[in-house]
Amino acid sequence: MSLNLHLLRMFAAVVRSGSFSKAAEILNVSQPAISKGVRDFELQVGCRLLNRSPKGVVPTPEGLALSQRAEALFAIERAAEEELSAVRGLHNGSLRIGASTTIATYMIPRYLGAFHRAYPGVDLHLISANTRDIAEQMVAQDIDIGLVEGPVDDRNLIAEPWRTDVMKLIAAPDHAFSAATGPIDPKQLENEVLIVREPGSGSREVVTQALAARGIEPLRTLEIGSTAAIKQVVAAGLGIAIVSAVTVKDQVQLGRLKVLDLRDMTIERTLWQLKQPGRVAMPAARAFEKMLLDRSAFPDERLNQAASA
Repeated sequence: MSLNLHLLRMFAAVVRSGSFSKAAEILNVSQPAISKGVRDFELQVGCRLLNRSPKGVVPTPEGLALSQRAEALFAIERAAEEELSAVRGLHNGSLRIGASTTIATYMIPRYLGAFHRAYPGVDLHLISANTRDIAEQMVAQDIDIGLVEGPVDDRNLIAEPWRTDVMKLIAAPDHAFSAATGPIDPKQLENEVLIVREPGSGSREVVTQALAARGIEPLRTLEIGSTAAIKQVVAAGLGIAIVSAVTVKDQVQLGRLKVLDLRDMTIERTLWQLKQPGRVAMPAARAFEKMLLDRSAFPDERLNQAASA
């Protein structure tokens, strides 16, 4: 049996979007055409692929297995198109980079600038999300490069170390901690409002694990969905936070935040590049990855030695 690739594309779009109407918008066809196409496809393969309900559609076990194969197939199709467009060099094509929030905001921009100067014909797309979402997009092959802050446990991915990043305690200049003459006792954190990122954030995972390993459990926490917002809240005196040192340099220089040491406690994390076994990287992805791994490209960059003053 030969699968109808046109119908397979319709089916995959429905699974990816979770509805017939959204799939119709993605493929720029009518919803009745999508519905008929999926019904015809189910007849062709001889089994039900989707469970339909008023809340939307979800794939059956058979449908889920087929949709995963379909996404891999269409990713190969996209790769072939980009490979063909790049046969004369990196003069055109596109590169989709997914990075968890801190990396996307504070670390990747200078790489993007350098890459654009070297290959101005390549269209760059940067997707910023938390670690969990970037991993999911990498599995779905919606991105070509994936960089994350937290550990990823997914049998469909390989995580390779990229950089080491130091997490630092920050407080407002008028906070009691800022008047200390030496490092802060970690146990004192239990009596403060600790501001943390949302679940799924790599930085939250690292901080939580590090404090738990020392038996430290803050009595009060405040959850905020971005590091930029956390810095503003800490500067306003609402609480303290532990964030990547590279994210606070600007606010420290402005005198709005102070970076503090913790007594006998260093919180470091590995930043990871996600890869898929067997996936062939396209020329633009290979060029960007080479830049990421070339320490000489940015000789002044030391992610694990960010200034604390």
